[in-house]
Amino acid sequence: MSEAPQTAKVVFQPSGRRGTFPIGTPLLDAARSLGVYVESVCGGRGICGRCQISVSEGSFAKENLTSAADHLDGESEAESRYRSLRKLPGDRRLSCQATILGNLVVDVPTEAQTNRQVVRKRAEARSITPKTAVSLTTVTLTEPSMETPHGDADRLRDAVATSLDLSFVTMDPALLPRVQAILRKGQWTTTAAVYRDNGTIPEIIALWPVEKTSIYGLAVDIGSTTIAAHLCDLQTGRTVSSAGTSNPQIRFGEDLMSRVSYVQMNPSKLPDLTRCVREAINALIGKLVSDVGADRADVLDATFVGNPVMHHLFLGIDPVELGGAPFALAVSDSMSLKARDLDLELNPGARVYMLPCIAGHVGSDAAAAALAEAPANSQDITLLVDVGTNAEIVLGNKDRLLAASSPTGPAFEGAEISSGQRAAPGAIERIRIDRDTLEPRFKVIGLDEWSDEEGFADKIDQVGVTGICGSGIIEVVAEMFLCGLITEDGVIDGEMTARTSRIVANGRTFSYIIASEGLEISILQTDIRAIQLAKAALYAGIKLLQDKLGTTHIDRIRLAGAFGSYIDPQYALVLGLLPDCPLGGVAGVGNAAGTGARMALLNTDHRRAVETTVCTIEKIETALEPKFQEHFVNAMALPNKVDAFENLRAAISLPDRKEPSGSERGRSGRRRRSA
Repeated sequence: MSEAPQTAKVVFQPSGRRGTFPIGTPLLDAARSLGVYVESVCGGRGICGRCQISVSEGSFAKENLTSAADHLDGESEAESRYRSLRKLPGDRRLSCQATILGNLVVDVPTEAQTNRQVVRKRAEARSITPKTAVSLTTVTLTEPSMETPHGDADRLRDAVATSLDLSFVTMDPALLPRVQAILRKGQWTTTAAVYRDNGTIPEIIALWPVEKTSIYGLAVDIGSTTIAAHLCDLQTGRTVSSAGTSNPQIRFGEDLMSRVSYVQMNPSKLPDLTRCVREAINALIGKLVSDVGADRADVLDATFVGNPVMHHLFLGIDPVELGGAPFALAVSDSMSLKARDLDLELNPGARVYMLPCIAGHVGSDAAAAALAEAPANSQDITLLVDVGTNAEIVLGNKDRLLAASSPTGPAFEGAEISSGQRAAPGAIERIRIDRDTLEPRFKVIGLDEWSDEEGFADKIDQVGVTGICGSGIIEVVAEMFLCGLITEDGVIDGEMTARTSRIVANGRTFSYIIASEGLEISILQTDIRAIQLAKAALYAGIKLLQDKLGTTHIDRIRLAGAFGSYIDPQYALVLGLLPDCPLGGVAGVGNAAGTGARMALLNTDHRRAVETTVCTIEKIETALEPKFQEHFVNAMALPNKVDAFENLRAAISLPDRKEPSGSERGRSGRRRRSA
């Protein structure tokens, strides 16, 4: 009997697609077999250089593997020739020339991704009255003389203080070597930018030898999956450009705890996580300023928000203490820092305001979202949820606000789902299943037509059908439930094979085939379980806050974040992702964290407001609450084992409770224990 072929596990980032391959498989072939479309136009001859990748090295606890550069074979002759003739960074390989020798975590650079992730974090419309921390003033000095030996910088400080009606102004020491040259170039007339916030001594942070009229600020939301940045005119308050990119830290772990674990197991790699996110932000800055014909030196102020792990990694702080109780933050208060100390490529004197974090797993992004949606100013009971790898929840009104986090994991973003992927062209984002025929129709990102509409077949080759993203996962599970394909307990009903060939046996369970041409897209029983676990964790966290607040009533639900904005509220309720509420009361609010960051950037009163709000929010630690497990178990059912969902039932017809068939029960084994 021949031995089984030796295999290796390969994880591709940022898509999160993974698979097991025989040793010796070309890496480009492995990528394409998983639907990870790495660009290559030379037919694998190592000429075009479009298929570059890099290997993330270290131990990855969640993947249960150790990745190293030497888990790819050595450079081929073609690859060495390309490296000698073209620019190929030292850590890059050509995937068409590299073959797999061992376990790998592979990072596909943005420029090599033909199916690039769609970053859905635009600047939401919001009128913000400017009251910025930066003021401009143009002053003219008399030329120095033998009779007045007062230093040029000192005379400039006095003139600026008089112009702005201030008693005293300091100057950033970094400007001192340049003051005299700037004054003389401007023939003793100069424009000064003065930073003043929160009662600090006003400070001159930038100088120009001409009259300056346009200055900018930067608002950044560092998400675990994506980074969104907005460039704002500090004079008018207008958002002039927005851009987003994948968070390159994904190569070190898809969810927050995976990254914490990576740092814990590879402490020397902490600077790598900090450096890569700062480099990504600097690249966004370059794009933003070029969009409006500005210069990096024109950006004088910045605000940053993120969950606690992203907050700490951006600042270069070890996040390991956030990995276990008591989930201690190294710093939680707001901070004012210098951009140059964070390696940000802005004006050398630019300042950075870090919004405060609420608690160990409820970060400044949640604080910014609370600032934007202002539940603290309303009588209505508002549920604000940012659905991500770690869901952040705020519940209450002006009388009392509570906050919690729930470890939903990356399932809603396509990870841990057999055909799952992040939002990118070719990903199924909408799906409907015919109640009679049980045939699916779907819509993919990148095409306007649905799969059953005229023109779809002619255009689908442009993007392909590569997987299913978060909003599509929510809809397909909800649709399968509404069609009777799965039971209340989330079990795919094997007896439905009599009605449709799309239900097929898959070992001891069953699966549902959505598409089979090219790359097969199926929903497995394990996918249903992953979604149940994720949605139960979120629902249980919300129920705990309701218990603490003493109410089952919610006036409005606001879904923040890119994913929340693309969830259909009806399907979110059918799934039991959210508590029952009138459908009209559920709405996506887009990138509320980014909106809050822009508010804090453009008006210092908003900075004081968010600092006050964070001090009043009560943090509930779900891991310590005895009722969490009870709520979690009940929430595993669709939509819930005990909650009636009366508003939802009034709007749509939900299936009667259905126990699994005998044949399915036999295949799934210990069904209830495994749930």
